[in-house]
Amino acid sequence: MITPNKHAGSGPIERYRAIRERHENGPARWRFEATVGAGLPVIQTLRDLIDTGDTVLRIEGIFSGTLAYLFNRYAPGMSFAELVREARAAGYTEPDPRDDLSGMDVVRKLVILAREMGQELTIEDVVVESLVPDGLGGSVDDFLAGLDRFDAEMADRLQRAMDNDQVLRYVASLDHRGNARVALEALPNDHAFANLALTDNVVAFTTERYRDNPLIVQGPGAGPEVTAAGVFADLLRVASHLGARL
Repeated sequence: MITPNKHAGSGPIERYRAIRERHENGPARWRFEATVGAGLPVIQTLRDLIDTGDTVLRIEGIFSGTLAYLFNRYAPGMSFAELVREARAAGYTEPDPRDDLSGMDVVRKLVILAREMGQELTIEDVVVESLVPDGLGGSVDDFLAGLDRFDAEMADRLQRAMDNDQVLRYVASLDHRGNARVALEALPNDHAFANLALTDNVVAFTTERYRDNPLIVQGPGAGPEVTAAGVFADLLRVASHLGARL
């Protein structure tokens, strides 16, 4: 099975165990590189670190091209609500932007990485800060229209960050003890996550081998071409495992 769908890798733990068992002890192959970073070699890099004897201490990253775009563009004087509406019109968000702003897509990616590290994490174990304001339900149009009421709150967070020479970024983090968190954070202007191209994803692996200078994978993390490349790379690996000469 080759898939970019996150639900098998982050869904109920019993189903995940069953899939994993068939992958490891049966004839089935399971490849899912595109679930986390589209065409970026995130899972393969993690596997290479583990398989070569390294110990992964911490994984941090920006795993949402949508949220990367929003906070790379968000600046004083802007309406965050209007920016969300513009991003939706440009095709950068899901049809319902709450699917992005809730953080659940990022949570699923973090769970996939945790399980690849041998942790039986579930989505309920992840501490997540949703950017969907409480009580703002209804249709997509109702949500987008009501989001303006929360512009002042977001503008205040941005200003406080800027006053401390920081930027806002939506960051996922996981350590080797299973502590997992997804939240909007204020990061120093010189942080590795502070200066990215608009929709870039970035993942930093802190390990015993890369303790002082984390290994970073960065690049476009969404889009049909890069996602197709991730799926195709998995197809080539399966073909090679079956004896194809590539």
